[in-house]
Amino acid sequence: MNIEPYLTPYKYGKPVLVGSGKEGHFDKDAVDCPFVFRHNDQFYMMYVGFDGVGYQTGLAISDDLLNWKPKGVILKRGEGAGWDSVSVAGTWILKEHGLNEPPVLKKWKNKYWLVYHAYPNEGYEEGSAKIGLAWTEDEELLTWHRLEEPILVPEEGANWEKAGLYKECLIEQDGKFYLFYNAKNKKEKWIEQTGVAFSDNLVDWQRYADNPILPVSEEGTWDSKFASDPCVLQNGEEWVMYYFGYDYKKAEEGLAFSKDLLNWEKYPEPILQVGEANEIDATFAHKPSVITHNGVLYHFYCASRKSKEGDRTVNWGTEFRTISVAASKNIF
Repeated sequence: MNIEPYLTPYKYGKPVLVGSGKEGHFDKDAVDCPFVFRHNDQFYMMYVGFDGVGYQTGLAISDDLLNWKPKGVILKRGEGAGWDSVSVAGTWILKEHGLNEPPVLKKWKNKYWLVYHAYPNEGYEEGSAKIGLAWTEDEELLTWHRLEEPILVPEEGANWEKAGLYKECLIEQDGKFYLFYNAKNKKEKWIEQTGVAFSDNLVDWQRYADNPILPVSEEGTWDSKFASDPCVLQNGEEWVMYYFGYDYKKAEEGLAFSKDLLNWEKYPEPILQVGEANEIDATFAHKPSVITHNGVLYHFYCASRKSKEGDRTVNWGTEFRTISVAASKNIF
């Protein structure tokens, strides 16, 4: 198992995106869940904002992957079909998935396709989340049309996913769609693991019979409680999944490998760890989005530490939650 091509040991050490801190803005308290891609000769980041009521989803743009400018909110509260009108988190748009390819969006039936999950109640991830699908023909990527019904619901799943579905990763390979997602088994003190479902039309999905494909590890290990937020990429004949593990103390990033997208082998140790006290990622370094540009691997992630005086945002009164990046070369 050669992990060298996938490592990003050089941390930027500061945020590339911070919430607005402004009352009435969708990202007043925090930003989360980066998804970075290339579109129309610019870099884009889809990300989730939290305002104390719930999630909404926005876009930011950049020319250099380090300086980002908010572009607009694309999945708003009060829209949708009811089940997805309160708290909606967009996490992936169908794109090219080669590790060394430009991360450009990929159309299917002349449309771009976005997957998201939505919670039914106000608050921080309150209620059992379902997975939805949206599409657009808008090259600005600002106007999205959501399907009225969710494409995957926890009630139809096995026990490991009965309490809610989360972060999605959508891959098209050889005419077949793979929807990777993580889910939890119960409301309190839950275990979170990753599974996959299949489709040939993006609407009708069948879960893999041997889910979860990425289970938690044994008690006492770094990913003993969560094995979550899959980011799946292809490198030749090898598939790699960046994911985060959590042991109820700290959340860090790890790797798993596969030849067939179904059978995965984990690297046993985290490959991106939390920082020292007071560093931007002292509490959490998790939720990966990984792309290659000019021969450099950029590993975007949600970075969290305890809040302190002068922070622009404060999440739940105690946390400064931002988006940062690490790289395979010391370019910062």
